[in-house]
Amino acid sequence: MTSFNRSTSRRLKKLTQIPSVWEGDRRPLSSPTPHPHSEGKGECILWVDGSQGMVRGMDVISPETGPEAIVRTLMRAMEHPHSPAKPARPQRIVVKDREIQFYLRGVLQDLDIAIDYAPELPLIDELFRGFAEIIDNQVPDLPPQYAQALHEKAFAIWQAAPWEFLEEQQILSIEINKWDVGTLYASVMGMLGMEYGILFYRSEESLKRFRAAVLQDDDSQGHLEEAFLKQDCLFLTFEREDDTEEEDEFDDLADLALSEIDPTFGTIHPLEGLRSVLYEEEAVVIFLALESLSRFIRDHRHQLHADDFPSLSHRYRISLPEAREGTKLVPVTISTMPQLATELEEMAELSISEEDEEDLDSSLFRSLRDDLIPEDSFLSLGVISWEMLEFLRKGVTYHQAGEIKAVGDGLPVILIQTSRPKAKTVIETIEAAGGLKAICFNPGSDPFDGDRYDLGLLQTHNGELFLFGEFLDADPIHVEARKKWNQRCKNTKGYCGLIIAKGLTGASRGNPQLRDMMALFEARSLSPKDLGIGTLQLMPQFQLE
Repeated sequence: MTSFNRSTSRRLKKLTQIPSVWEGDRRPLSSPTPHPHSEGKGECILWVDGSQGMVRGMDVISPETGPEAIVRTLMRAMEHPHSPAKPARPQRIVVKDREIQFYLRGVLQDLDIAIDYAPELPLIDELFRGFAEIIDNQVPDLPPQYAQALHEKAFAIWQAAPWEFLEEQQILSIEINKWDVGTLYASVMGMLGMEYGILFYRSEESLKRFRAAVLQDDDSQGHLEEAFLKQDCLFLTFEREDDTEEEDEFDDLADLALSEIDPTFGTIHPLEGLRSVLYEEEAVVIFLALESLSRFIRDHRHQLHADDFPSLSHRYRISLPEAREGTKLVPVTISTMPQLATELEEMAELSISEEDEEDLDSSLFRSLRDDLIPEDSFLSLGVISWEMLEFLRKGVTYHQAGEIKAVGDGLPVILIQTSRPKAKTVIETIEAAGGLKAICFNPGSDPFDGDRYDLGLLQTHNGELFLFGEFLDADPIHVEARKKWNQRCKNTKGYCGLIIAKGLTGASRGNPQLRDMMALFEARSLSPKDLGIGTLQLMPQFQLE
C-alpha cells in the first residue's frame, strides 16, 4: 500500500485539528432511473464536513481510477478546501464502504484521525439525491422516440455524400407545410473538404442575410460569430467520433469509416443562439427533411452531377417513426432552386469584384507570375507549434494577419528555403507588393498530356498571384499533406503562414532551424471558390527568332 512521504505527513499534522466529523464517499455520477442512449459520466468523490454542513472537496473521476484518488481529494479538502472552509484536519472520518475504510486507515495512520464505518451518510446521501434529480431533469439531445431514426437518416445522408456534387449555394427547397413550418431551404456543406453537414434555413431571407454578412469585407472573429448566431436554421453536422487534438493522425472525414463518424443535430436562432438539443417538433421536421433529401438524391443523383444546376422537383409521402395526432403519411415536396443559386453566386462575385476595385486592377488576375520563388528552393507544407510561433514573431521579420487563437497543434505554414541572398529578394518582393494577403491551392491542368495539378499560389495585397508549387493531383504524399493543411486551417479559422528561410546550401538543407528562418508572413487561407479564377491551364510559350 502506498503511504505518504514523511515530509507530507509532517505538513498535514501541522494543520489545525478541529472537532469535526467528515463524511467521504465515491459513487457513480448517474441517475438510478435508466435513460435510453445515455452514457456513463464517471464517478464522483465527495468530502463534506458533517458538523458544519459544507462541502470541502469534490472530484469527478473515471471509474477505472484507483483508490488513491479518494486520498488526493481528501488532501485538497484539508489543505485547500472549497470556500468558505479553512484549512484543517478532522478528528474523525466516516465512510460507508469497508474497503475505503481499511484503505484510509492504512494511509492516514500517522495523522491521528479516527476512520469509522457507518451504513448511512446523511449529508452525502442528500447531495447525491440532488445530483440524480438534476440528471433526471436533463433534456436529452434528441427525443428518445426519434433518436434512432434520426441517426439512421444522418448516416444515410453521410453515405449518399451530397457534397460530392452539390455546392453550398445550390439550394434545395423542402416544402413541409405542417407544424408551423412552411418551407426549409437546405444548403449542403462539404465540397471543400472542411466541414460536412446540412443547414436547413427556416426562411430564404435568413439564408440570404447570412450569405451577405459573411461576404462583407470584415474577417474579424466578432463579426463572423455575430453573423453565425443570426442564422435561423436547423442543422446536421458530422464530426469525428472521440475527436482529439492529435492532428498529425487526422484524416479527412470523408476518408473515415462510418463507425468513426458522429452526427450532431441542433438549431440556431437570432434570439435563442445555438442549441444542440432538438425538441419533438424540431425532431419531426428535421426527420422529414432528411428523409425527403435522401430520396431526392437517390432518384436524381445523375441529374445533380450535371455542370449546370438543373431544375428538378419531386413529391414524396413520408411516414413518421412515431405517429403524431393521427398523422401517418406526410406529403413533402423537394425542389432545386437554380435561380436562387445564380443569385447567390452573383452576390459572391459582386463581393469579390468590389474588393478588387478597391485593391486591384482586374487585369492582375489574367496572368500568374512564377518569378518569385527560386527554382532550386526547398518547399514543404507543415505546421509550427504555437511556442515556435511566438519565438518567430519576436526574432524574425514578422507580418501579422490578425488575432489567431491557439487551437490544434499549431499554425499551418508553407516553408520555403533558399540561399540567403535569394531569401532576402523574396522577402523584399512580397513587402513591396504590400505584404502577403492569402495562400491558396487552386486546380490546374495540362491540356497536352491530360495531367491535373494542385497549384500553390501566394496572393499579395496589391492583387498579384505568385506560383510557389505545382503538385500532381495523384501524388499520395501531397494529398495527405493537403488533408492536414485543410484541417489545420479549419482549426485556426482560416489563418496560415509563409516562412522564408536561408541555409539551402548548408548543413540545415531541407531541415531549416530557427536561426535559418528570416521572415514570417501570416495570411488567410483561400479556397479555389473564394479566389474565383477557375481551373488554370498550362499555355505553350513559343520563342520566335
